[in-house]
Amino acid sequence: TVQGSSSSSNNEAYRLMIPLLDMCNHDRSSPHILSGRAVPGGLLKVVAGRNLEAGEQVNICYGGGVAGNDRFLQDYGFLDDFGNEEAYDIVARQVLGLQRTEGGASISFSDRNAILEALQGSSVEEDEALLLELKQEDDDVKEAVRFRLGLKKALERCR
Repeated sequence: TVQGSSSSSNNEAYRLMIPLLDMCNHDRSSPHILSGRAVPGGLLKVVAGRNLEAGEQVNICYGGGVAGNDRFLQDYGFLDDFGNEEAYDIVARQVLGLQRTEGGASISFSDRNAILEALQGSSVEEDEALLLELKQEDDDVKEAVRFRLGLKKALERCR
């Protein structure tokens, strides 16, 4: 699913299901890229970053390589933590005011303080213990706790 902006004057966003493109899985280290714009009359294409073998799976980096785990969880329903902490570090740098969001905006000072204060509601150790206690059917809660835990660790790395 690709998100685009409307051509109408109210700038509403919309999501597009694009056959074949929606079959590409996410891999932050993929050399292949999605190029183009999701706008009426726009063109989207996958550009190979290296030669491919017949039958080889093609992955792309969702979010253009600049999306953090806040966007991954909201837009795609999963966390990007497959051996790489960059998706958490992106969010941590945004919360600390060291990096702008995808759209070029900054998180406001009051929102930053609210996020940091909310994260103090539990420790890293408490979050790790909670993850062990949660049952299989608590997938949404597990993802939320995993995000909170990943962000806390990223904030420690980025400070």
